[in-house]
Amino acid sequence: MSKKEKKIRDTTAVYNEIKLDIPEDEVWTYQIEGMKAPVIGKSVDNAGKKKALVIITLLIAISLSIYFSVRAIHSETYNYEQTESGWEFVKFSNPGEITELTVDFIDGDKAKPITSIREYTFNCDDKLTSVTIGKDVEKIDGKSFYSVWNLRTIFVDEDNKNYCDIDGVLYTKDKTKVICYPIDHDAYLREKAGYKEEIWPDNEAYDSAYIDKIQTYELPDTVTEIGELAFNYANLVRITLPEGLKTIGTLAFFKSTSLAEILTAGKDGVYKSLPEGLEYIGSDAFSYDQALTYMYIPASVKYIGHHAFWDTVYKDGGEVKGIAEMNAALSSDEFKAKTQAGDHWLPSYDYKLLKKTIEVNYSAERQK
Repeated sequence: MSKKEKKIRDTTAVYNEIKLDIPEDEVWTYQIEGMKAPVIGKSVDNAGKKKALVIITLLIAISLSIYFSVRAIHSETYNYEQTESGWEFVKFSNPGEITELTVDFIDGDKAKPITSIREYTFNCDDKLTSVTIGKDVEKIDGKSFYSVWNLRTIFVDEDNKNYCDIDGVLYTKDKTKVICYPIDHDAYLREKAGYKEEIWPDNEAYDSAYIDKIQTYELPDTVTEIGELAFNYANLVRITLPEGLKTIGTLAFFKSTSLAEILTAGKDGVYKSLPEGLEYIGSDAFSYDQALTYMYIPASVKYIGHHAFWDTVYKDGGEVKGIAEMNAALSSDEFKAKTQAGDHWLPSYDYKLLKKTIEVNYSAERQK
């Protein structure tokens, strides 16, 4: 017999020796010698106290779990850093249900005023529809509201000394700079005008009245600067700028793809062009705005950033569309001498196997 066979046989013998002969009526009360008797059907000492202790322990555990969960959610939702003047709102991570938010104090504690909002604080949020700025906020970075897709309005406390709003559009208090035209501001305007839903260009109800009420915006004549990203992704067809405008910031109209007409309100009426007196056009200021068909650079412009008009021209069925030609008030020599232009500031399009840059019509007269 092998060792393996012997081991199996010995084990079987042991198993066969362990046999309990328990009477049927003693199955639930039978006590094996050397072991504690069963308690089935019998009262347990201090059972009530033990049960209460278990319940209390469970309640404490659940309460602590909820407390720390709420603390964790709060910490992940609102992130602040203390500064010399108060607290800076650093990051907002929407847990999913917050659509309206007031930026004033941390946890409602007036001893902890929020005085600044950092860049990208609300970056790419897709739930917020309205933000209210409290009276103590002194600084708002222009990139704070970048890609906040459903933001309709930004309101400001009337007692704020640094900022204000004009019907939900954010400005500096003196209205010399527009900070943010919320991406979904047209939804607010539709509701205000009584439209039940958005109307698209291929709908027969899409007309000049709709464009005038919902997709047209006129800046106050006090504005001298359009901030960076101020109109990024804005659903505008027409915008009217003041003749006193000096600066169009970086990415100011980035991917405002429906923007087709830029007008200026001057002393002698409205004309189709960037304003006379404009000095600065930031990088990517009008990138991807393919609905534009006319662009005129006034003689006053001193700086044009790189890719300022990137991808505003394209070919469709062999036809060049968008900004197919750039018009400049200065002559070629004057332009080169007076205007600093960054790389690829002019639009270009695919031409055979190459990229073809559009021509500049120098010494051009402004289109009437």
